Amino acid sequence: MLALLGENGAGKSTLVSILFGHYVADAGSIEVFGLPLPPGQPKASLAAGIGMVHQHFTLADNLSVLDNVVLGTEPLWQAFSRRREARARLAEVADRFGLPVDPEARVGSLSVGERQRVEILKALYRGARILILDEPTAVLTPQESEALFDTLGQMVAQGLSIVFISHKLGEVLRVSNRVAVLRSGKLVAEAPVAGTTEAQLAQWMVGQAVAAPVRRPTANAGDVVCAIENVSTPAGVRDRLDAVSLQLRAGEIVAVAGVSGNGQVALAELLSGVRRAGSGTVRLDGKPLPADPARLVERGVARVPEDRHAVGVIGDLPVWENAVSERLRTRAFSRWSVVRRAAARRHAARVIEAFDVRGGGPLAPARALSGGNMQKLILGRALLAPEGQAATPRLIVAHQPTWGLDIGAVAYVQRQLIAARDAGAAVLLISDDLDEVMTLGDRIAVMHHGRLTVARAAEEWTREGIGLAMAGAA
Repeated sequence: MLALLGENGAGKSTLVSILFGHYVADAGSIEVFGLPLPPGQPKASLAAGIGMVHQHFTLADNLSVLDNVVLGTEPLWQAFSRRREARARLAEVADRFGLPVDPEARVGSLSVGERQRVEILKALYRGARILILDEPTAVLTPQESEALFDTLGQMVAQGLSIVFISHKLGEVLRVSNRVAVLRSGKLVAEAPVAGTTEAQLAQWMVGQAVAAPVRRPTANAGDVVCAIENVSTPAGVRDRLDAVSLQLRAGEIVAVAGVSGNGQVALAELLSGVRRAGSGTVRLDGKPLPADPARLVERGVARVPEDRHAVGVIGDLPVWENAVSERLRTRAFSRWSVVRRAAARRHAARVIEAFDVRGGGPLAPARALSGGNMQKLILGRALLAPEGQAATPRLIVAHQPTWGLDIGAVAYVQRQLIAARDAGAAVLLISDDLDEVMTLGDRIAVMHHGRLTVARAAEEWTREGIGLAMAGAA
């Protein structure tokens, strides 16, 4: 098993996209099992035995497991589907690799771990001999991750080659035989995993030693900034809350763990003013919290949204417009509905300098930024107030703030959240990454099927206990 590492923008996605036929290389060639691979032809890559499991699953929730696996493998002109033969082949592949599934189960009813199993079976059903896994544990509980690692070990033992892409260095050392590191589009290191440390991997990735965030011992939290009391969101709405209660205090990070899709989006949107509560109350500094994002920004609520591309920035707008977008209607950046461009650009320059946003300056389009720099821009917009205003937000809602970032960017973002907490902000951290939850959380709660456990001191939780609660077993 080969682990492929690199910072955001190092070339990992480009490399595997070329291998899978989505991109065409400007130069060079690829051989698979001694034969040349035609460029830019995904069908040729599949025929050569290359399979890929993307981080975001590509499954039809309304179809059965069997239908999802067979989809695209039969000719369009075939009068009927050979389901009996397909079911037998799926059962044989599942048994061989230790991936049991119910062929007739509807994919929408499966757990996240089971859906990933279906994605892997899709590739194996098509005869994959080289399997590319992109951040395969990003949405799994610790127990599901361990089960996946056991499965991958069985696959390697049976002769499959696996390319394992992950930002979690502990996992890389746990499951891989070799590691290859890209930096700025070049292969800078290739070595056996045996004898390699996380610190060495991090240094290869970023070109220098990476300082992990240091969190001071938990001090007594301050006053309650935000109080959620028995809040539910309307039934029938995707990703809902069910009788959730939580207090967020000044000078404290409350971390919420859970597998994606269990209500975290609803919680983040509720505190950002995007979603209304169906029942229960939400108060900010003792006053009702309105479902009005602009008013919440004025009252000191800062947000770091989950999807930086679709929600965090407008890619075609320049960096400076994105840097002031959430405060554009305030007096700091507009008068009589006219944008004060000079003031806005000065503020954007402050954000770029303070948060080390690299990628072309205030006039560059936001889509030109790498993932890490885009996240720095969003973080700077949330945390750096315009001149003359309160320096620290009252409440920070950070939803997956380090998702998909390399180790250097992760450490930077985490340090900024700790600094904001130390400056007196109440921070709600929603994350799938248990390492992040346990590193940053002063108190930790777990969300499952829209319900939230009591937020307890981080010292009262174990990794296994959080994993069980994520699966609904505790």
